[in-house]
Amino acid sequence: MAGFRSNYRPEVVMNHVYFTALPNGAGLAAELAAGDGDPRVYVVEPTGAFEDDPNVTDKKFPGNPTRSYRSSAPLRIVGEVSDWERQTTEALQAWKVRLAELRADERGEIIN
Repeated sequence: MAGFRSNYRPEVVMNHVYFTALPNGAGLAAELAAGDGDPRVYVVEPTGAFEDDPNVTDKKFPGNPTRSYRSSAPLRIVGEVSDWERQTTEALQAWKVRLAELRADERGEIIN
């Protein structure tokens, strides 16, 4: 979220809020987010301009197949998605281990 620390690089304070049109992608991000709360996926509307997320679009995935975006404006929550696909305990642990093991040079720079 804009003005808060990155879930993936806690030393970075983010200038944008990130969102995706894919509920399962949002669910994975929610499951990997910092904190102890239950992961939740919301239906949102941008309240201002937004752009493709340069951290994944073209840099990692040509085009925008992840349908990932960012905005410096707040997002309006208009609903909640309850039927997104949860990660298995094993898969989620594997994601967390992989993220923890990545060296800074492997993670790449966050385009903030």
